[in-house]
Amino acid sequence: MHKLFLTCILFLLLTGCMTVGPDYQRPEVETPETWRFESEEARELGDTSWWERFQDPVLNDLVETALQGNKNLRIATARVEEFFGRYFSTRGDQYPFADAGGSAYRQGVTEEGPNPIPPGVDTTYNQYEAFLGGTWEIDFWGKYRRASESAQAELFSTEEARRTVVQTLVSAVALTYIEIRALDKELEITRRTAETRKVTLDLFQLRFNEGIIAEVDLAQAEAEYEEALARIPSVELSIAKLEHALSVFLGQNPGPIPRGLTIDKLVLPAVPQGMPSDLLERRPDIRQAEQQLVAANAQIGVAKSLYFPTISLTGAFGGVSTDLSDLFSGSAKQWNVGAPVTVPIFSAGRIGGEVKAAEASQKQALETYLLTAQNAFREVADALIDRTKTGERLEALGRQVKALQKYDRLAWMRYDEGYTSYLEVLDAERSLFNVELSYVSSQNALFRATVNIYKTMGGNWVKAAENTVTPQPVMEAGFFP
Repeated sequence: MHKLFLTCILFLLLTGCMTVGPDYQRPEVETPETWRFESEEARELGDTSWWERFQDPVLNDLVETALQGNKNLRIATARVEEFFGRYFSTRGDQYPFADAGGSAYRQGVTEEGPNPIPPGVDTTYNQYEAFLGGTWEIDFWGKYRRASESAQAELFSTEEARRTVVQTLVSAVALTYIEIRALDKELEITRRTAETRKVTLDLFQLRFNEGIIAEVDLAQAEAEYEEALARIPSVELSIAKLEHALSVFLGQNPGPIPRGLTIDKLVLPAVPQGMPSDLLERRPDIRQAEQQLVAANAQIGVAKSLYFPTISLTGAFGGVSTDLSDLFSGSAKQWNVGAPVTVPIFSAGRIGGEVKAAEASQKQALETYLLTAQNAFREVADALIDRTKTGERLEALGRQVKALQKYDRLAWMRYDEGYTSYLEVLDAERSLFNVELSYVSSQNALFRATVNIYKTMGGNWVKAAENTVTPQPVMEAGFFP
C-alpha cells in the first residue's frame, strides 16, 4: 500500500506540468511605417532627462520636488506594493501548506447519559493534544500557475501605471511652469503697454487742456489705457491659479512658485526620434495595457481548470494523551494521510459561465490594448505636426511683430506731423499689442508641443525620473521588467 501510494504521488508530480488554457502571444499591431511629420533636427534623445535641456535650474528642482512629494505618485506606489503582496499570496497556493496546533483542556463526563460511568470512576479528566498537519492541492492542471501568471501580470500592470503617473507628472510640471513663464511675459507686455498708454493719456490731457486736440482723441486714449489695465488682473488671476496647481503637483499647499529663466531664455530641446513600433516598448500605458491582456489571458486557464478533478494530499501527525508527560510517547501517537479527489459532475453551467466570462474579458483586454496603441500613434503624430506647424507660425509672428513695430513708429510720426488722425495710431498700437501677446502664446505652444513629443514617445527617461521617487515600491531586486 505504501509503495502504491508513493507511486501515485510520483505520477502526479511528474505529470503536474500540464497547464490548461492558452499561452500568451503578443498580438500583431498594425503600426505606421513612419511618422507623417518629422523634424530634421530629430535625434535619439528619448532616454535622457529632457527637462534638464531647458537649462533652467529652477525647473529641474521643481521636477525633483514633485517626484518626491506628489500625492498621486505616492498612491500609485502604494498600489504597486498592494499588488506585490497579492502576487505572493496567489503564488503561495502552488505549494504545500503546513500548520501546527495544540490544545489542553479538562473535561467532565455525564453519569446519567446512555452510557453511564461505573461507580467509583472519576468523571473528570485532562486531555492534551499536539498535531503537525499539512495539505497540498497538486496543481495538476495548472490552475494555480495560471493564477500566479495573472497576478504577476496585474502586478506589472500596476507598476506600468505608476510609471505612467511619473510620465504624466514630469510633463505636467514642465508644461505648467512654462505656461506660468509665458503668462509672466504676457503680464510684462500688458503692464508695459499700460504704462505707455498712461504716458499718452497724460500727454493728450495736456494737449486737450491747451485746445490742441479734440475731446474724442482724449476719450480714445483713455479707453485704450483702461483696456490695458483691465487685462492685468485677468492675467494675474491665471498665474495664481497655475501656481496653485503646480504647488499641488509638488505635494505642497497652494502658494507662490519660484521663477528661473524667462520664456525668451528657455532653451528649446531637440525633438526625440523613434520608429512607430518603438512605442510598444517605450510607452508605459501600452505596456500596462499589454500586462492587463496577459492577466486576462491567464484567467481563461484558471476558469477552464474547474472542469478537471481537484487532487490533494493531506496528512497529520501528533499525539493525544490524558497525561502531559505521555503526550509524545509512542502509545499517544496519532496520524493520518490521504489523497482526496473531487470531480465536478454537475455545476448547472457555472463553470461554463466562468470560462465564457474569462474569454470575453480577454477580448476586451485585447481591444483595449490595440486601441491604446492606436491612440499612442495618434498622440505622437499630433505632437510632431503641432511642433512643426507651431514653429512655422512663431516665425511668421516674429516677422509680423517687427513689421508692426515699424508701423507703430511711422503712425506716430504721421500723427505728430498732422498727416493722419489718431485712429491710425490706435490701430497700430492695438495690432502690435495683440500680436506681441500672440507671439508669447505661440512660444508657449511650441514648448508645449516639444514636451508632448517627449511625453507621448516615452522612453527610458521615465525610469531615470522614477529613480528619484521617494518612496520606492518595496520589491525584489530586478523583479520588475
